[in-house]
Amino acid sequence: MGEISNQGIQPSGTGIDLSQFFEVFFEEAYENLASYESLLLETNPDEPDDEALNAIFRAAHSIKGGAATFGFVDVAELTHELETLLDLARKHELQLSIDIIDCLLASGDALRAQLKRHQSGGTGEPTPIAHLVSDLRRLANGSRATATASPSSASPSGASVPAVQKSALAASVATERTIIIRVGPLPSGFQVQSLLDLFGEIPGMGTATFAATDDSKSTEFRDLSVVTSSTNSDLIDLFTFYIDRDKVTIMEDIPVVAEPVDLGFGLFDDFPPAAAPVSSPVAVAAIVETPLVASTKAEKPPAASESTTLRVSVEKIDQLINLVGELVITQAMLAQKAQALDPNLHNGVVAGLTDLERNTRDLQDSVMGIRMIPMSFVFNRFPRMLRDLAGKLGKKIELKTSGEATELDKGLIEKITDPLTHLVRNSVDHGIESPADRVAAGKPANGTITLSARHQGGSIVIEVRDDGRGLDREKILRKAAEKGIAVSDRMTDQEVWQLIFAPGFSTADVVTDVSGRGVGMDVVKRNITSLGGTVELDSNLGRGTRVSVRLPLTLAIMDGMSVGVGGEVYILPLASVVETFQADQSKIKSLADRGKVVQVREDYLPVRNLAGVFDVPNPSSEVERSIMLIVEAEGRRSALVVDELIGQHQVVVKNLEANYRKVDGIAGATIMGDGRVGLILDIGYLVN
Repeated sequence: MGEISNQGIQPSGTGIDLSQFFEVFFEEAYENLASYESLLLETNPDEPDDEALNAIFRAAHSIKGGAATFGFVDVAELTHELETLLDLARKHELQLSIDIIDCLLASGDALRAQLKRHQSGGTGEPTPIAHLVSDLRRLANGSRATATASPSSASPSGASVPAVQKSALAASVATERTIIIRVGPLPSGFQVQSLLDLFGEIPGMGTATFAATDDSKSTEFRDLSVVTSSTNSDLIDLFTFYIDRDKVTIMEDIPVVAEPVDLGFGLFDDFPPAAAPVSSPVAVAAIVETPLVASTKAEKPPAASESTTLRVSVEKIDQLINLVGELVITQAMLAQKAQALDPNLHNGVVAGLTDLERNTRDLQDSVMGIRMIPMSFVFNRFPRMLRDLAGKLGKKIELKTSGEATELDKGLIEKITDPLTHLVRNSVDHGIESPADRVAAGKPANGTITLSARHQGGSIVIEVRDDGRGLDREKILRKAAEKGIAVSDRMTDQEVWQLIFAPGFSTADVVTDVSGRGVGMDVVKRNITSLGGTVELDSNLGRGTRVSVRLPLTLAIMDGMSVGVGGEVYILPLASVVETFQADQSKIKSLADRGKVVQVREDYLPVRNLAGVFDVPNPSSEVERSIMLIVEAEGRRSALVVDELIGQHQVVVKNLEANYRKVDGIAGATIMGDGRVGLILDIGYLVN
């Protein structure tokens, strides 16, 4: 038998194809892992919360149940050891410690790696877990001595699948029991035979037949006699493939000591008999109802208690958004055509188009909201990272967050995670001082890093703040001069702070494995700029540093300003436009071999003539009489020369590179109301 992966379970005959449940299992497993890690990080080893410990145990148990069902035996092996340790902790038979929490967190990392491997079809090297299994057993036994790993704890990377399965399932083969499971009330036409078929499709769950007490004429309830060594929770999970959880009740439990049995894998003939757990047998004649969930006599729960979420693939949502974008374009075309109609003669058409515009905007907002994800999705990964980094660097750091419910487009969430991670790592390594240095400076020994998110206009502002040492202006200027960067003492603080975004720039005296190589901040800024965002930095020596990242709420639809240049129409992101004005010849100066600049109050801004940049035919001949727009990107400003301002409106952004090719100075395209293509300008490229 080869390696078991999610490709190893195939449909057979008229049975069940379990592969259809893979994605649901993996999504729920990752959610359980996220909850597991978050609760562990919040747990105080000296005073653990009972509810939190129960929730952590349930998360591990849920992963184990699904993994055993699908045959992911390496996952089942590790979660089995986790369950043992967590069960002792929640029963207060084991005192938690930092070592135990560290081991539990490391096990969570290993589980995530195992799940990703199975999700990818079993490709790549198996995740070594022998050391984790050994540590979990040692901690569960309360021994500080490192025990030699037993054969059953061998890593899957060096053992055959049969050996791994023995390790994962040995605990469950010693005790076999017979139980009566009642299902119902059943919907009309329900095929109860499908529940029996489940036991044939999934090896190791046992066998099932109709119970002697079953009234075959009943259309509401059916009783099944099940011979199994699986836990009640695993059986309930099995039944919920076909029937609601509240319609399954355990009626009778008769444990008996059994010889080692073959659960369908044919692997346990050489196992020695294991001692059965102490239990009180229940007389066969006395049926005792012990429902694991709501009793069958209970009333049907209200609809509000049912699931209120629906899992939909991202591809379907993207297709829906694209169709709504096409609808917005069509509505804009109709609105433009309607301007030529006489409102008195075509009152009904005009009124209908007005309603269409309003409904289209509401539909657009609703559909865009589907892709919006709360910032907690990003923030939740930082407590673990800070804990590990603080321990490695010998620092004490407290993380504070605000605005976790602020929502951002899924595409942006995925792309902003890495830049934010680098900013937080920089704050930990460069910003926060050691406890001794903080106390010497009159600060608390514990440093604080704050992550916040808020909406501001049509953008979202994400801030990373720390109360550390702050930026040293003189040190930055000195380092910049050493690297050949032109600097002067007359530079403003903001201009000095921007120097740290130069490629290869670093103020670190010592390079560590956390940071200090100067290969991060320039990438951070470039990535944020590529998303149509900006990054600003503010600092106070000895008080701390704040980095503000401003991003559009979505990349699919944006507010833009249309401008005309010759016979062409261009779109500028409205967030980049600072102001517009009519050019005054007396304010425009020419520089030798440097083009022109325009004086705007106390500043001189470079002039960019869009007609010259894009070789537009028949532009306005006199720049001095044209309209200028001041645009800003990456902390710099320029004045763009255009012939006319057409107006402001929302545009649906189309990827020009995917449909044509990359064009310098163009960030994307859209379709105008008259059917023409309007190019969306890349302000960062034009300014630089």
